[in-house]
Amino acid sequence: MTANQTNLSDKVIMVSGATDGIGQAAALILARRGAEIVGVGRNPQKCEQSTQMIKELTGNQNVNYLLADLSSQQDIRDLATEFKQKYDHLDVLVNNAGAAFAKRQETVDGIEMTFALNHLNYFLLTNLLLDVLKSGAPARIVNVSSRLHRQGVMDFNDLQFQRGYSRFKAYRRSKLANVHFTYELARQLQGTSVTVNAADPGLVKTNAGSNDGLLSRLAKGLVDAIAAQTPEEGAQTIVYLASSLEVGGVSGKFFRNQQAIPSSKASYDRQVADKLWQVSAQLTGLSQ
Repeated sequence: MTANQTNLSDKVIMVSGATDGIGQAAALILARRGAEIVGVGRNPQKCEQSTQMIKELTGNQNVNYLLADLSSQQDIRDLATEFKQKYDHLDVLVNNAGAAFAKRQETVDGIEMTFALNHLNYFLLTNLLLDVLKSGAPARIVNVSSRLHRQGVMDFNDLQFQRGYSRFKAYRRSKLANVHFTYELARQLQGTSVTVNAADPGLVKTNAGSNDGLLSRLAKGLVDAIAAQTPEEGAQTIVYLASSLEVGGVSGKFFRNQQAIPSSKASYDRQVADKLWQVSAQLTGLSQ
C-alpha cells in the first residue's frame, strides 16, 4: 500500500501553519484521506476560511482549527493545553509554521523572531505534546526544514543575531536547528514508538514574504519565477512522512522527494545538538 492509498480515518493530525502554502496543502491531502485535522493559525478569519475550504473540497467534516501565535511561548502553552482538553491522543504532529523576516525583530518573549518562530516553536510545542503523542503511539512527528539548512551556521556566541542580522543567515540557521532538533529528539524517543523525521519540501511558491517590504516582495517574485513546485507538490514529502506505511518505523532521518538522504555534515554534530537542546530548554523555560 502506498501513501496515496493510506486510509487515515482513525488518525488525529495537527498541522501548524495550516492556513496557506504547503501547510494548507498537506492538511487538505490528509483530510481527503479521512484524517481528523487540527489546523493551527494565528488569524481567525484565515483559519475559518481554510477550514471551510478543506471541508468543502474533501467532504470531511472533522476539520477544525486552534488559534495561536506560535512566536509567543504563552500562546504555544495555551495551544497545548487547549488541545489536551479536546483530545486524548495525537497521531501525527506536523511542525510547519515558519517565516523569514527582512529586518531583525523580537517576539513578546524578547527572542529574535526567526529563531523563535522557526525553531523554538517546534521545540516547545513538540515537548508539550509528547505525552499525548506517546499515549497514541505509534505516532509521528514531522518537522519541516529546508535544503537551505546546509548553509546554516550554529553560532552560540550570537545565536539570535544581535550583530550582523541577515534574513537569509537567520533563516538558514533556523532550518539547521530543525534538523539538529529532529535528530536529538529521535535519540531521546528511542523505544517509545514515536518517530520524528525532517522534511525538505523543496522550492515552493508560497505567500511568505509578500507583506514584508519591497525587497522581500522582489525576492519572492524571483523565487516564484524559478520555483518548480506548487504547494501541493511541495507537501508530498510531508504527507508521505505523516502517513506512509513505508516509514512507519523510520526515525531520525532527513527526507526530500519522499526519500531519506544525508543532511549537512554539520547537522550530525551531537555536541551541537545537545547544546542547542539545553539552550532551547532554557529559552523556553522547559524543565529538563
